[in-house]
Amino acid sequence: MQVLEFWFDFASTYSYPTVMRISPLAAAHGVTVRWHPFLLGPVFQTQGLATSPFNVFPVKGAYMLRDLQRLCRAQNLPFVWPAELNRSGGFPRRSILAARIGLIGFDEGWGEAFARATFVAEFGHGKDIADPAVIGKILSGLNLEPQPILGRAQNRAVKDRLRSNTDRAIRLGIFGAPSFSIGTELFWGNDRLLAALDWASQEK
Repeated sequence: MQVLEFWFDFASTYSYPTVMRISPLAAAHGVTVRWHPFLLGPVFQTQGLATSPFNVFPVKGAYMLRDLQRLCRAQNLPFVWPAELNRSGGFPRRSILAARIGLIGFDEGWGEAFARATFVAEFGHGKDIADPAVIGKILSGLNLEPQPILGRAQNRAVKDRLRSNTDRAIRLGIFGAPSFSIGTELFWGNDRLLAALDWASQEK
């Protein structure tokens, strides 16, 4: 099978609908997906931004919110926008813990299930994924023992891998999430998923 590398941040709004549909679409295209959680914060810093562009440009943020409502309705996904995210500094959520847990999960075969459950908790039910208790409940819901996994998320090796993922994303020229890379070809945005899968399926 051809390979598509999928780059996402657990705090990324548009990564939510992508995470919830990428696997069946990739299978239909005969494409294998390699999942890469990374952090958008350092990426934004390379662009001279201290926060998300959706905060820098309020009209863009307002559009994003309405667009997510439409996308989630089309995919029959739950969607809420907690009031605290409208306050200065509330958006985006801190996603570093979820990203570290995700790295462990992808190593052990439960990463995709964790990613889907985490995005639903965050954008479907308004939970704060920076809270270890929230992540613990997600892990419990996957029939996993939370405390050992939460402990391993603090290991230097896991932290270094997340940093390495983020550094590689920057080297690839990734500037937002979700993004998809096939060799040197880069596609950005939930709306480019099918184009990226088509490209990957035609690669030799």
